[in-house]
Amino acid sequence: GYVFIINLIPLHVFVLLLMGRYSKRVYIAYSTFFITGLILSMQIPFVGFQPIKTSEHMASAGVFALINAYAVIKYVQSFLTKAEFKFFFISAVGGAASIIFCTVVGLTWAGVIHPWSGRFYSLWDTGYAKIHIPIIASVSEHQPTTWVSFFFDLHILVCAFPAGVWYCVKHVNDERVFVILYAIFASYFAGVMVRLMLTLTPVVCVLAAIAFSKTFEIYLKDDAPKSSGKETSEEPAESKNDRLYDKVGKTKKTKEEKPKDQDAMGMNIKTIVIIALLMILMLFAVHCTWVTSSAYSSPSIVLASYNHDGSRTILDDFREAYYWLRQNTDDKARIMSWWDYGYQIAGMGNRTTLVDNNTWNNSHIALVGKAMSSNETAAYDIMRQLDVNYVLVIFGGVIGYSGDDINKFLWMVRIAEGEHPRDIKEADYFTPQGEFRVDSAGSQTLLNCLMYKLSYYRFGELQLDFRSPAGYDRTRGVEIGNKNFKLTHLEEAYTSEHWLVRIYKVKDLENREKVAKPTIPAQKWKKRTSKKTSRKRTGSIKNQPKIVKGKRKSGKK
Repeated sequence: GYVFIINLIPLHVFVLLLMGRYSKRVYIAYSTFFITGLILSMQIPFVGFQPIKTSEHMASAGVFALINAYAVIKYVQSFLTKAEFKFFFISAVGGAASIIFCTVVGLTWAGVIHPWSGRFYSLWDTGYAKIHIPIIASVSEHQPTTWVSFFFDLHILVCAFPAGVWYCVKHVNDERVFVILYAIFASYFAGVMVRLMLTLTPVVCVLAAIAFSKTFEIYLKDDAPKSSGKETSEEPAESKNDRLYDKVGKTKKTKEEKPKDQDAMGMNIKTIVIIALLMILMLFAVHCTWVTSSAYSSPSIVLASYNHDGSRTILDDFREAYYWLRQNTDDKARIMSWWDYGYQIAGMGNRTTLVDNNTWNNSHIALVGKAMSSNETAAYDIMRQLDVNYVLVIFGGVIGYSGDDINKFLWMVRIAEGEHPRDIKEADYFTPQGEFRVDSAGSQTLLNCLMYKLSYYRFGELQLDFRSPAGYDRTRGVEIGNKNFKLTHLEEAYTSEHWLVRIYKVKDLENREKVAKPTIPAQKWKKRTSKKTSRKRTGSIKNQPKIVKGKRKSGKK
């Protein structure tokens, strides 16, 4: 957010220089803003030295150097002749510009000044992120804004704010140049990314307010003439306000003309227009209240749906699942899920996650995507390397929730393919006709990957209603293609009430199914005799004397 402001203000100063509206007031204001803002921004821990090491901040530094050079030139111009000034301008300005340009290029090449990040590249080249950094394009907030979203968020202001822009162009001054630039660039950026609608709304409110204010001023104005045509050196208050802080110009005498009778508007027309505007503003207030209550007041972990009779049903599966994690898993348990739910698991479940919404480690996110895209055996090896204890997936096939992991799965594949192109290929998850299907016609790679199995485990046994077969996915509107499968390396630990959140425990190595050992035939052991008594005597046991049954041992009398 602050990068937009830190570049918009220098752009405003640069345009003022091009329009010939330079003044000491502009020079002092921008120099103070740049120096103070630079020092204060570097006090923020996560910003640090970014203002002097990243390309996003170089525009403000360049304009600061430009306006100081312009001030020096204006000062020197008063002491030199035309020929001397021309020579000074060409040599000094050309040399300084060359030195600055070479310095910036050299520092960028050396790595001291970092290039633009992927998010800023995608603002100018909308297809850059999808090709080079798919994790940026996978975020729903980075998608282009639809016309419906503009009307949903701005309502009547969409039609009113162009009139405000036209008024600022017609009565331009230094301040209105900033408003015009703000409106133009914010409109473009809001069209590229839906999250940048936040940067557009302030200027839309300002310009729409100007449009309504001027309209009310016209239709509430008294048509009765105040005086006859007289020359006066005093200007109307409106003209004075329009020229406030503007370029200093000569005060011209104005002549108040008597309004013509045919230019006057009737009371009926004024009343109709004013009532219509008031009704539009009332509808705008009602719309804003409804949007705030329905779209921007519900937390993302609590879903609400409306029944046919208008009653509201609360789906609390997310909170229940996070509560289960907090109460039934070890404090040091590691949870593997897609990065969308990292902050929620850490905050509400109080458990460690592999990836979260910060998305700073693209390679780690790609490794999680590879595990989700691989078969169960290959995914198990990855999970053992990452010391994963539980796997959490979001499945909306029961209630028709379209934001589940199956609908996000292709982004997991694309991100994983970017880091592991030999193991993961996006084309393997499509049918020969190029379709992404989860029914029997789907790709075998898709039907046997970990994400598919964790989402649809035991779902083939569930019949939602009598009109649909068992295993009917309400979100995709098809019957799943792989029903009868069992998990080998994971076991189901928890499934929420509406099957929205499913948690699986990763089995330890000793709990894996063991392969039956081959039977070895018993060997017959041969009797061994001592070498000293190798001659075997009949009737002797371990060299005991020979005993004959029925006879006594002879002895001396």
